[in-house]
Amino acid sequence: MKTKIKITTLVNASKEKVWRYWTEPKHIIKWNNASEDWHTPKAENDFTVGGKFVYTMASKDGSMSFDFGGTYNEIETNEKIVYTIDDNRIVEILFESTDDQIKITETFEAETQNPIEMQQTGWQAILDNFKNYTENN
Repeated sequence: MKTKIKITTLVNASKEKVWRYWTEPKHIIKWNNASEDWHTPKAENDFTVGGKFVYTMASKDGSMSFDFGGTYNEIETNEKIVYTIDDNRIVEILFESTDDQIKITETFEAETQNPIEMQQTGWQAILDNFKNYTENN
């Protein structure tokens, strides 16, 4: 059984804005990085059940890059996204209204190459960038 990692954040924005910024490539390229020395120069998103997405993640100095992609299994507008990463790990994202905020809970199956803490820290950093970008744009 694969280890599951859960991360969460609260975003001060409407659910519709959160959903739009999470799913539209023109926004994804603005927040999808774990540190300031990385960026996402390209994002493609066929946001339908059975559709695929690919985000090119690259170091800003050009020394490294990789594609992060997967296939959507389930989409409930403004509520839930489930997808399978290309390495067959499952990711589930929930969007819940709490007072004037949206709570995003992302649960993903850990990979075996890197320590759990490193994976959690990296994915949380990306989620924190999403929060910051969405609240300030």
